[in-house]
Amino acid sequence: MISVNNLSVQFTGVNLFDNVTFNIGDRDRIGLVGKNGAGKSTLLKILCHQQEPETGTIVMASGQTVGYLPQEMIPDSVGTVLQETMKAFAEITSLEHRQQQLTEEVAVRTDYESVEYERLLSQLNEVTERISMLGGSNRQEMAEKILLGLGFRHSDFNRLVAEFSGGWQMRVELAKLLLRKPDFLLLDEPTNHLDIESIQWLENYLSTYMGAVVLVSHDRTFLDNITKRTIEITAGKIYDYKVPYSEYVVQMQERRASQMASLTNQQRQVAQIEAFIERFRYKATKSKQVQSRIKMLDRMEEIKVDEVSTESIHFQFPPAPHSGKIVLEAAHLGKAYGDNQVFDGVDYLVTSGSRIAFVGRNGEGKSTMAKIIVGELVDYTGTFKLGHQVQIGYYAQNQAAMLDGEKTVFQTIDEAAVGDIRPKIRNILGSFLFDNDDIDKKVKVLSGGEKARLALAKLLLTPCNLLVLDEPTNHLDMDSKDILKNALLQYTGTLIVVSHDRDFLQGLTDSLFEFREGGVHEFKGDIFEFLDYRKMEHLKELDSVRGHSSAGQPQAAVSQNKLNYQQAKERERELRKLRGNVSKIEKEIADLEAQIAQKEALLSCGDTASQGPDFFNEYQSMKEELEAKMLAWEEASIELELNENK
Repeated sequence: MISVNNLSVQFTGVNLFDNVTFNIGDRDRIGLVGKNGAGKSTLLKILCHQQEPETGTIVMASGQTVGYLPQEMIPDSVGTVLQETMKAFAEITSLEHRQQQLTEEVAVRTDYESVEYERLLSQLNEVTERISMLGGSNRQEMAEKILLGLGFRHSDFNRLVAEFSGGWQMRVELAKLLLRKPDFLLLDEPTNHLDIESIQWLENYLSTYMGAVVLVSHDRTFLDNITKRTIEITAGKIYDYKVPYSEYVVQMQERRASQMASLTNQQRQVAQIEAFIERFRYKATKSKQVQSRIKMLDRMEEIKVDEVSTESIHFQFPPAPHSGKIVLEAAHLGKAYGDNQVFDGVDYLVTSGSRIAFVGRNGEGKSTMAKIIVGELVDYTGTFKLGHQVQIGYYAQNQAAMLDGEKTVFQTIDEAAVGDIRPKIRNILGSFLFDNDDIDKKVKVLSGGEKARLALAKLLLTPCNLLVLDEPTNHLDMDSKDILKNALLQYTGTLIVVSHDRDFLQGLTDSLFEFREGGVHEFKGDIFEFLDYRKMEHLKELDSVRGHSSAGQPQAAVSQNKLNYQQAKERERELRKLRGNVSKIEKEIADLEAQIAQKEALLSCGDTASQGPDFFNEYQSMKEELEAKMLAWEEASIELELNENK
């Protein structure tokens, strides 16, 4: 167990933690939650003794171990993937040397009844058990199993770690940490560098992990699938809930509502007592009652309501300019980096209004395809065409890192803004939580979340009808992700989003492009429908392998999701018609509401005589028409929703 007692930490004069106390059990599954800057990463660093608190103690049983994966680090490996991963077994190697020494000492002794001989045997037994627990006999098999689970291929094992991107190098660090099997596993945003398949593998692994797991993550689904307990950090305090994240949200809202109700009741009670004291303060016959109530007020413990930040980004994308029906078209498209053929022979057609998620293992070409679409890559094979009047807005995976660190927040937006949008720069920055004190800060001093918000703000400067977003939720907290998702749901153009966040993708897109084994396979449906489908498909592949095993070399039969293009096109045509009907009714409602507002303004100032004898009849007729339009809008919206969910 880890026992945290009276922990206090200050940051720039603000209490991150103020006399915080809690315990972590040996098999706990804990999600640490709170807004960016609340102190989640700081708490993990304190738990693994990388940072010291100002006051308080961290107590842990002798011999227990802690493993910590930070959000970002700079690996310095010079070996291959497998060589670097095998460094995780340094403890086993050391134990084996100790085992050899103890065995030799025992072998030469003859004082079998002595205390010293018993002590040597006991030490040898402890070392042998520890080696067995750490998997000393099959360490390479264990290393390969975890590397494969985290997305590496057998062919990657002998490649130098330095050849891989920072995200893949972080996977090697995660693999080493899992192989060390610490008693307490502390993970800070472990899914940032993983694709959906690797995230699901990690979920399964952590669910059966023999030690305790403490997670910081902005992935709701990941938290719900692993954690059984949620610790919220807010305003220097913690609240401990014995439930997963989704249940915590409900209980947290109930707690704050209860606090508000208790505070309201107390304020009412205080007001009544103070009124009694004031009324009878100078009446001798009531002096005892007055003194009693004064003491009652003194004894009353003030109910405090948790400080809840009401700050959140708020924005919507500008209306999408008109484009042609066909937005993107690819035929026999291929891209290679040297000898590495990422994908080849890819055909697809994207129509206006489509909402598509790019999914698949890292390295299969999702970001590469995004770069081809936006024109960053032109050295490909096959053909690729943008449709008529397509205007692209692009958020790159490393968009925040691409900002000029020497420029200020204001300069970053000011240089990109043109035309009528320039006078609105301060408003745009304000909607992304940059106040007057922030706009003169240099970009290089901003946090990862602030840089992500600034990069998103730049997207609003130029209206576009095709949004291409590559991992837009990295570094955003849950509230900011929700707001971004809501803005995208209202976006009227075509959307392509690369993401591994299942909760973010759910309901946002209506089809997926899966990048797999050098091809791109389209799937019509939601992300969770796709994951269920792939699970079934994988079982079919296993059956196929078993079926061929007796005939010699096993062959994995990969079933493809064959789509009827004409049916898909017909469905899209019907959805466009339904969406158009909803938009038409919404415009008619807006026009009617404006006309009614004009008439009500005349009514309020009594200026109706000049409007003619039919004024009131027209006013009543408009209200009846508005009511009918609202009913029609409701029916049209329901019909659209039913068809979109088919």
